[in-house]
Amino acid sequence: MASANESKQKDAADQNFDYMFKLLIIGNSSVGKTSFLFRYADDSFTPAFVSTVGIDFKVKTVYRNEKRVKLQIWDTAGQERYRTITTAYYRGAMGFLLMYDIANQDSFNAVHDWATQIKTYSWDNAQVILVANKSDLEDDRVVPTEDGRRLADELGFEFFEASAKENINVKQVLERLVDIICVKMSESLDVDPTLIGNNKNSSLAENPPAQQSSCPC
Repeated sequence: MASANESKQKDAADQNFDYMFKLLIIGNSSVGKTSFLFRYADDSFTPAFVSTVGIDFKVKTVYRNEKRVKLQIWDTAGQERYRTITTAYYRGAMGFLLMYDIANQDSFNAVHDWATQIKTYSWDNAQVILVANKSDLEDDRVVPTEDGRRLADELGFEFFEASAKENINVKQVLERLVDIICVKMSESLDVDPTLIGNNKNSSLAENPPAQQSSCPC
């Protein structure tokens, strides 16, 4: 029986997919980027993550309208000394989660700078969601929800509050980012309409669709 590690390596090397989206999680150090990624990719949470050195990534495959979408999600270091390394990965990214910590005013104040970096280094059509992370720290909150929503509106981003620790809105944020990318693809590229679809009931799934029977009855 294959171990979880072997399964992940196989998923990362698997070339059998219809579309691949490169996504980046950016923001100040210690806002919870790594915890957020681990919660989404592995459904695990460890309170004592060491600061990311440089950049790391995980791969997750989801299904949308019977199409296999491979997500390559990059976890970037927030420290200034790694900025040259991390901005090199902005090229080709189709989507960003720009994250701050609701209990850290400096991380919120830095959002404008991060947004400028996205505009400077990434593809013009890259989609961004502003994520107010650590919503479980309500007693320590220093950034009101309204301020986060107002800033997102100002920057033209969608907005979510989330908690990797309590698994609140983690999956929903990634699903929404993928959906926004799909819509933008349909507007700018000649892509398979079955991926994009205008069906309001279409959604992402983590398991392949059930095989349809060819029997006409």
